[in-house]
Amino acid sequence: MPLPRSLYPFRHRAYALLWTGAFASNIGTWMEAVAVGILITEATHSTVWVGLAAAAGFVPTSIFGPVGGALADRIPRRTIILATTTVQMVFAGLLTCLAILHETRPGLVVAIMFGSGCAAAIGFPTYMSILPDLVPVEDLPAAVALSSAQWNLGRVIGPAIAGIVITTGGYAWAFGINTLSFLAVIAVVLPLTLPAPLPHGGESIRQSIRDGFRFARREPGIRAAIVLMVINSLLAAPFIGLVAYMALDVLNGSKGSASILVTAQGVGAVLMAFSLGNLVHKFGIRRLLLFVLGALPVALVLYASAPTIPTSALAIMIVGFFYLGALSSFTTIAQLRAPSHLRGRTLSAMTLILGTMYPLGLLIQGVVANAIGLRATTAGAGVLMALSLVGMRIFWPGFADALDEPAVHAP
Repeated sequence: MPLPRSLYPFRHRAYALLWTGAFASNIGTWMEAVAVGILITEATHSTVWVGLAAAAGFVPTSIFGPVGGALADRIPRRTIILATTTVQMVFAGLLTCLAILHETRPGLVVAIMFGSGCAAAIGFPTYMSILPDLVPVEDLPAAVALSSAQWNLGRVIGPAIAGIVITTGGYAWAFGINTLSFLAVIAVVLPLTLPAPLPHGGESIRQSIRDGFRFARREPGIRAAIVLMVINSLLAAPFIGLVAYMALDVLNGSKGSASILVTAQGVGAVLMAFSLGNLVHKFGIRRLLLFVLGALPVALVLYASAPTIPTSALAIMIVGFFYLGALSSFTTIAQLRAPSHLRGRTLSAMTLILGTMYPLGLLIQGVVANAIGLRATTAGAGVLMALSLVGMRIFWPGFADALDEPAVHAP
């Protein structure tokens, strides 16, 4: 029986191994994310601290993401992944030690999350840059979606395990499992063979970053995707970092309730991820992207209005479905339109948007939620996103036309 198109990348052994290793690691990463959210919520009962803890892992993207993109185009990508993964493992180990010592000062936890985020920010453009080296171009949209799927499968499994582990063994076990999970990535990347980077001719890191950003700004399809990504990251994405607060303080749920909501969001994202390859093939990247962006505000309002944990879980599953569709589409557009020697820097420009707009939106919505409540804040963000998209359609009607015909470059 032939594989569905969405699973074609698994026919390529190197991709399948990398996917598996990253999946094992992401289970640990999501265990840590849930554990940190619950720990900070219990320690402070403040949306500002919860938002800071979640944002700390993303803020470094705006600082080190461009550097990571430049390094991905000039240093062997295998070396970068091994180095940044090892650093993340060290920071996860520090969290484990703090939990063993019952040290829960939120500022210290936020600092560790920031340090781990710095390593992730440098490594992420490299990880995404190697996908076109592992699969043929016709399988690339499905490969990007499946990479998002393994991240979100970790989001499904990790929180479920975290709820059990935290209840039975405490925070140290959740952080310890995450520490060990990074070994899975190291094990599959060590034997990986990747193309050598092209000579950079003595070009400085600053000039290299500038060249990549100049390409992203001038390439019509990537430019359109960046504009839409700003709206999505500022207004829609912040719901992710406030899930624990919604579960515990708004819906008056238990620790397990936070895991339920995070898991439900991951289920929706996984459903989209395993559908995206077929959807792109059938409808095209532009139509799919505009549809999921139009549906996302409605889903956010439903999530904000849900009165109970079960209804909230259903609503956030729908949010996760459309949010993953948008995020994977942005990445696919950059992968398809950037040539190999500019791929890392182009992707770092995209991650810079996410790393800047997401924590900014998260902090703003955290402060606003303290004043007017999280339900009103989330619903208001959805309405504002819808109005922004309608306004763009009215005043800039042809802005997304460039997304129709990807400028495919050979790896």
